[in-house]
Amino acid sequence: MKEITDYIGRFAPSPTGYLHFGSLVTALGSYLQARAHHGRWLLRIDDIDPQREPSGAISAIIHTLEHFGLLWDGDIVFQSQRHEAYREVLSMLWQQGVCYHCHCSRHRLHDLGGVYDNHCRHRYDLTDNLFSAFKANKAWRLIQQHPIYHFEDEVQGTYYLKNPSLALEDMIIHRKDNLFAYNLVTVIDDHYQGVTEVVRGADLLDPTLRQISLHKQLNLPVPRYAHLPLAINHAGNKLSKQNHAHALPNTDPRVVIIDALHFLNQPVITGWQDYSLSELLEIATAQWSLSEVTQQGNQQQGYE
Repeated sequence: MKEITDYIGRFAPSPTGYLHFGSLVTALGSYLQARAHHGRWLLRIDDIDPQREPSGAISAIIHTLEHFGLLWDGDIVFQSQRHEAYREVLSMLWQQGVCYHCHCSRHRLHDLGGVYDNHCRHRYDLTDNLFSAFKANKAWRLIQQHPIYHFEDEVQGTYYLKNPSLALEDMIIHRKDNLFAYNLVTVIDDHYQGVTEVVRGADLLDPTLRQISLHKQLNLPVPRYAHLPLAINHAGNKLSKQNHAHALPNTDPRVVIIDALHFLNQPVITGWQDYSLSELLEIATAQWSLSEVTQQGNQQQGYE
């Protein structure tokens, strides 16, 4: 029996569709990194936006992970069941006077070129009580006190914010449509689950800077980050639910696991056809090396 260490990783898909090859790359890389460290691998369902969640997506995600042998530790955490925890943090920030209502329209933000100018920072009224604040139907923004311009990523190296002005922007922590902001709930739940390292796709490099800033604002430990390369289609676009990437096939999972390992530049497993799925994953764990993962990946073309 392997000794359990203090390493905790996680996979946190949004249930906006079925898992595709790019999703599997992320899940597999995160899983192998946790198992190679003799640690725990957790599953969280980031279901904070019910309007974008097709019926059956959550059960399909769970079934797909099981089909590919990527079995998690402990209970699944559903963000839809953690609203009270998010409200507590928002209430604390409101009482500290470090957040405010933003009245700006999307049209105004578009005219600013995509970087908010903190226009409403000096217009907010802290005489609002918490009940009226939650019922206001206005975005909440957090006063930026810990701007982050770059961070060290275990795959991508030193990553710099492409537009430094974004580091000074007061970020949205509660949306106008009364939904909790992705960056806020991610930070709260990574801490809640004790995550020590976040392994995910490189499309989330920019949000990481905001999340590190939030960790510091909330006086929480900052996990390590490793952003895996993105699988792309023939047109050069990343495989995603928005780009209608094909769902993972419900066939022999070992074939796709081997393709994902190749994408992640891991050692070839010869004679893999002779191994069961669990044996294949054990070998992949023993051979796993995050340092061998390239920034672009060995691109696949068969899972669009």
